[in-house]
Amino acid sequence: MIRYLQPVGIPLMVALLTAFALFLFRSLAFKVLRRYGRHSKTKIKIDDLIIRSLSSPSFFWCIAIGLHVGVAVSDIPDKYTFFISRAIDIIVILSITLAAANVSVNILKSYIQAANIPTPPTGLIYGILKGLIFLMGILVTLRMLGISILPLVTTLGIGGLAVALALQDTLANLFSGIQILMEKSIRVGDYIKVETGEQGYVEDVTWRSTKLRMAPDNVIVIPNSKLAKSTVTNYSQPDKKMSVSIIVRVGYASDPDRIEGILIEEAKKAVGEVPGLLGEPEPVVRFAPGFGDYGLEFTLICQVESFSEQLLVQHELRKRIFRRFKQEGIAVPVVERTVLSTREKT
Repeated sequence: MIRYLQPVGIPLMVALLTAFALFLFRSLAFKVLRRYGRHSKTKIKIDDLIIRSLSSPSFFWCIAIGLHVGVAVSDIPDKYTFFISRAIDIIVILSITLAAANVSVNILKSYIQAANIPTPPTGLIYGILKGLIFLMGILVTLRMLGISILPLVTTLGIGGLAVALALQDTLANLFSGIQILMEKSIRVGDYIKVETGEQGYVEDVTWRSTKLRMAPDNVIVIPNSKLAKSTVTNYSQPDKKMSVSIIVRVGYASDPDRIEGILIEEAKKAVGEVPGLLGEPEPVVRFAPGFGDYGLEFTLICQVESFSEQLLVQHELRKRIFRRFKQEGIAVPVVERTVLSTREKT
């Protein structure tokens, strides 16, 4: 037994020592890159990009180089080293494919962050990019193994119909997601409302579903196919800015011009003090709905930065208007209802 293990023992030890030394060098290199990144002032940090992209592939490179060195110093017959060399080649090709996919996605993410593009790519875009690179790596691996691609493609084409029927829901969601992204009717960061009542910010559009972050900070997942068939209200397009209306009711004894002046004055004073309230275009007041059953009704129209700001702006403006009316002695009509007991009715 010892006689058979001797040709393998030394190369195995060499392979392990080589891989261990490469692991140490890898850890030291990443440590230096992290330390360099702390002092980097560039928008796209190359060191961070390299660490994120090559962390996993470099692990396999250390193993592949260790195996290669071990085979090089061994006396193992060629018929065995052939299979080991092929395994090393497969490890290298697939790890390079993984590195290329990671680098491509991380470069795209870093470019988006540096350019401050308002519509960042979604998980579906990253998934498609990675999928194409992995497909190329698999084809190169098959070519290296001597497997003809043409019969494989023909076989996949024949079985493609059965797969498509089995995965029709998945494919429907995939192509619906691509359609949503191509139309740009819904983008990451938009605030939307679906006809079924769900509403929130678009967190991501993946290959299967769209994720909405609702006001309570919960995430709701909607299949892309259902979202594509629904009527969707997008509050962020064509512009995130929007108008909010506040209806104010006063007594019939009030002067309309005075009420209009007070509302505009309070709205302008609130600009810069109430988060989300914009001064341009300037707030306006309209004598509408007009003559109500219990008093004069005015509508104050203001601009806010986004849909999510409207509730806070309305809340603060109503408090300011109420306090101002109390100071000015302006009466707010109160509806009085008299409830008769059963004995009084009889």
